[in-house]
Amino acid sequence: MSIERTDLSAVLQRTTLLSSLTPAEIQLLAARTVRKQLDNGELLFSEGEICHGLHIIARGKVRIFKTSLGGREQVLAVNNPGECVAELPVFDGGPYPASAMAIEDTEIAFISRRDFQAYCIEHPQVALKVLAVVGGRLRRLVGIIEELSFTTIRQRLISALLRLAESEGKETDRGIEFQLPASHQELASQLGTVRELISRNLMRLQAEGLLDVDSRQIVVKDMKGLSALLIPTP
Repeated sequence: MSIERTDLSAVLQRTTLLSSLTPAEIQLLAARTVRKQLDNGELLFSEGEICHGLHIIARGKVRIFKTSLGGREQVLAVNNPGECVAELPVFDGGPYPASAMAIEDTEIAFISRRDFQAYCIEHPQVALKVLAVVGGRLRRLVGIIEELSFTTIRQRLISALLRLAESEGKETDRGIEFQLPASHQELASQLGTVRELISRNLMRLQAEGLLDVDSRQIVVKDMKGLSALLIPTP
């Protein structure tokens, strides 16, 4: 894997959990930090493995997911540079509750459980930030449960398309154009379904005149019409 090595001190300083530490404290922690290089598609850890420390993404992206006995995946999060991966097991001593995989060439800064716990004891503000991050992740997981429990696949797909149109879309003479950030299979894993249903619902929305679909390229032709499909009928 051809990936340029990053400055570990700079990586730690940019991480929300550690941003309150002084440069000298960051240097000391960086001296105890180890690099891990992952290829696209390589597992960082698997669900059920014992946690040995904290992983911070220096470069690349990591997908957090659970797999059912039947082999279906549910994506819980996609973490980006500067974010930590699976903080909770560092403190409770339990196994990883989900699996993590690099979805592009990735570099990880790894701090052992013992070193990170010692830093939290010496710097209580770090422990408080860990609680804030864990709380944010819990809120997102509750949101995922709520969405999977109370909405249809069609509604979840429409919500995802609207979010992408607002965040990534470009105005063109055809409508709001953007590219899906992942394959239909990956999108299905994020929305708690299978690829065939994603493709079928995209084609249905296209037949209704709301979208143009060309593989991962999407054009939303009628934002108001698409949004209206999320409004429950009385």
